[in-house]
Amino acid sequence: MLSHLECSRDGSRHDADVVQGTSPLGAPLLARYDLERVAAAVEPAEIAGRAPDLWRYHELLPVRDPARVVTLGEGMTPLLDLPRHGARLGVPTLRMKDEGLVPTGSFKARGAAVGVSRAAELGVAGIAMPTNGNAGAAWAAYAARAGIRALIAMPVDAPVITRRECVATGAELSLVDGLIGDAGALIKAAVAERDGYQDTSTLREPYRIEGKKTMGYEIVEQLGWRAPDVILYPTGGGVGIIAIHKALLEMRELGWLRGDLPRLVAVQASGCAPIVDAFVAGADESVAPPDPHTVAFGITVPKALGDFLVLDAVRSTGGTAVAVTDDELLAAQAALARDEGTWVCPEGAACFAAVEQLRESGWLTGDEDVVVLNTGSGLLYPDTVSIDDVPVLPAPR
Repeated sequence: MLSHLECSRDGSRHDADVVQGTSPLGAPLLARYDLERVAAAVEPAEIAGRAPDLWRYHELLPVRDPARVVTLGEGMTPLLDLPRHGARLGVPTLRMKDEGLVPTGSFKARGAAVGVSRAAELGVAGIAMPTNGNAGAAWAAYAARAGIRALIAMPVDAPVITRRECVATGAELSLVDGLIGDAGALIKAAVAERDGYQDTSTLREPYRIEGKKTMGYEIVEQLGWRAPDVILYPTGGGVGIIAIHKALLEMRELGWLRGDLPRLVAVQASGCAPIVDAFVAGADESVAPPDPHTVAFGITVPKALGDFLVLDAVRSTGGTAVAVTDDELLAAQAALARDEGTWVCPEGAACFAAVEQLRESGWLTGDEDVVVLNTGSGLLYPDTVSIDDVPVLPAPR
């Protein structure tokens, strides 16, 4: 029951039924809904009987015509108890929301499903975006599913599997000798020259957030319509943590969630930690680091357009922002796989390293109900695990 779009800076209203980018202030636009109508139309008990995908929350998603939904079955990923790893870290009630099981192997499929669906509904002929890898792969796949074109630009160092995903689904792929900002400049120029293409860069269109906010709805539903105490999220462009915060606020206004909101924790790698630096400094916006680098390539975002929204989400919930080293996150990735048999992406592993850090510092007491978001499958990052020392034995005769 989409109502309008709202500028995240000044609250001004904008038309939701035309193709939109950012507000006149250059700020992200946020989708708003008639929550009174939603509350009157549906209750949580009814949602429980719907299909197990993110479209179960369709009253709170922007696609007006159900026939225009573009889907590959995304959503309702498992919320896994991690008893052994939780015991290792001193956080017995530790859970993982595992987004490695959605189409294309990462949480980016949620934003792509909703963003492409709405773009196609509004008559967009093609989508164009810069990416560190996973988002481009997801948007390329959903564009193919929708029958529209896709132009994707990514740094040449992006994971090779995500490049192959783009090629496999027929996207026009360009590799850039630089960072995601350089890919963004290429996309901006290309969109200006092409009719009917929409720039779907992070937070430069309103609906990627709407797909990703369903992670928040699912966590609360899977816990019996209650919130955990703490949610940790790997933060690059910041859409996921902004989206989960948005979902929590919507559920509270709907009356579906009561009590305090969970403390939100933004996790970055120490080689690229502008949000953490801004949080520690008490600043409202971040400053790009001079030499951003980390093995967690998906969170190598020097300057996020929505940094002020991430900082607000963290501060307003009593959360924090944490940076971990590449060595720490790779160690956490290996420990989790040994403890629980699940191979997470390095971005998700950063959150487990952050849990350990926060427990050791006392910020986590060990009594909290903690949820970590793993945003993708470790299979997308095969180079994070070495097999050089595996012996090759002669075949038995």
